[in-house]
Amino acid sequence: MPLELVTLRCLKDNYAYLLHGEEGTVLIDAPEAAPILRELAERDWSLSAILLTHHHADHTDGVAGIVRDTGAMVIGAAADAHRLPPLDLRVAPGEPLEALGEPVEIIDVSGHTVGHVAFHFPQSGVAFTADSLMALGCGRLFEGTAAMMWDSLQRLNALPAETLICSGHDYCAGNGAFALSVDPGNQGLRDRLKAVQEARQPCAPAPLALERDTNPFLRVAALRPSLGMENASDAEVFARLRSMKDAF
Repeated sequence: MPLELVTLRCLKDNYAYLLHGEEGTVLIDAPEAAPILRELAERDWSLSAILLTHHHADHTDGVAGIVRDTGAMVIGAAADAHRLPPLDLRVAPGEPLEALGEPVEIIDVSGHTVGHVAFHFPQSGVAFTADSLMALGCGRLFEGTAAMMWDSLQRLNALPAETLICSGHDYCAGNGAFALSVDPGNQGLRDRLKAVQEARQPCAPAPLALERDTNPFLRVAALRPSLGMENASDAEVFARLRSMKDAF
């Protein structure tokens, strides 16, 4: 049976996620402890592990409090271990990992930070991408390069179309406004934004197929002519879009 997914809003605009199955519960990212511990108590779920995508405080500040209350083990990227909370298990892209009785694919999604990873649960069809591929956007390049982020997005874009993309923030308003500015003729984008605004559809998670149709950072080929970059590479078009978003 697919694992049960619970999306939690934390801080101002962060998302954290609980995955639950017969073998227990895991948490992906820990922006703050209180709402996560409250949800676990209300559902009477026992937390066994916390999976961390990257080191930024708005994804890790709740770890200590949650570990203190639950005893959950903490799992994160070996390359980021020096700036993550203390890890019980260090992992690396391509290495085997199992959680809740399912295999977990660890994907290098460096760009927003160097060492950022995504966790893909192929049997349940869900990928936790945090601040790499996001709803209608992608993370700002704080540490990595545009080429690095483009490569990361291509790895995620290779996942099955039905994969639920669980991003780290609700930036739909800003991301949507930028997407419309560069892709005004995209009716699917307009429909998605209207559905989110009317609360008929969540900002995240969202199927990868929907991101492919509405996220400008996955639509570089379609947007190349309007940017006057017919002879540019996909990575160069992406870099232009990312710089435009930074200035938007």
